[in-house]
Amino acid sequence: MRIFKATHLGMCFGVRNAITLANKVAATSQFSVLGELVHNNIVLDELRNKGVHFANSFQEIRYDTVMITAHGCSQKTIASLQARGYQVLQSTCPLVRYVHKTVRQFVENGFHPVVIGRRDHSEVRGVVEDLDEYDVVLTAEDIFNLKEREKYGVVSQTTQPINYVLELVNLLKNRFPNSEVCFVDTVCAPTKQRQDSAIELAKQCDVVIVIGGRKSNNTKELVNTCAIYCRRVYHIENVDELMLEYFIGAETVGITAGTSTPDETIDLVEKKIRLFADKLVPEAIIAAA
Repeated sequence: MRIFKATHLGMCFGVRNAITLANKVAATSQFSVLGELVHNNIVLDELRNKGVHFANSFQEIRYDTVMITAHGCSQKTIASLQARGYQVLQSTCPLVRYVHKTVRQFVENGFHPVVIGRRDHSEVRGVVEDLDEYDVVLTAEDIFNLKEREKYGVVSQTTQPINYVLELVNLLKNRFPNSEVCFVDTVCAPTKQRQDSAIELAKQCDVVIVIGGRKSNNTKELVNTCAIYCRRVYHIENVDELMLEYFIGAETVGITAGTSTPDETIDLVEKKIRLFADKLVPEAIIAAA
């Protein structure tokens, strides 16, 4: 059994920067993170072990210092925290900040903002909470349900597949041919790289293992993309979720991972797959014959 790793996989610079900041602050003081710093339980558990507290709401905040996650938040949220006397630390990815900046510029220039993404995701919520009027879309049906506007300003959640985003933008243009549609590509470079690498990987593999958090949108999109080109795609969070049955009859296995997945997790998964390949898979194939 041959094992391949995607050319681009695992943690992006935005996630690494957020984790580095959290570790640096945790070494000298206690603080709360409002939400999940990154969408990976392994990373979150490691930070909890270092004394980092995670709060899902203002009411759960324990300490005077509050860190904003890599996914960002609204200016309203930051203002509310500061009004309550909290010191606010930002670990927001610069590419997420660019989405906020772009949307503000759209509004200032009279465009109706449209965000392509998952409306329940923290990144998207952070973008739209500062807006009086907006639309969040993710499907063709969402586009057809939009109200006609003179001018649309379109951005995307940073972790959406760019090809799908462009399809929705074209659909919007066709839906409202008399409207001005201005699209700014805010899909981040790491997402594009991992998507392209996942396609290349899935095309040549019998099985693809995608490693990443259950709440990670970019990981979910990697799973969806790989499934287009490979029939056997499995999403796992950690090495303990690997099962021998995944690899029975497979000659080629691919490994990719979301942008919040630690290098150590990827290495452990690869080692276990190699163990299956060297010792267990042949026996399983014989037993299944």
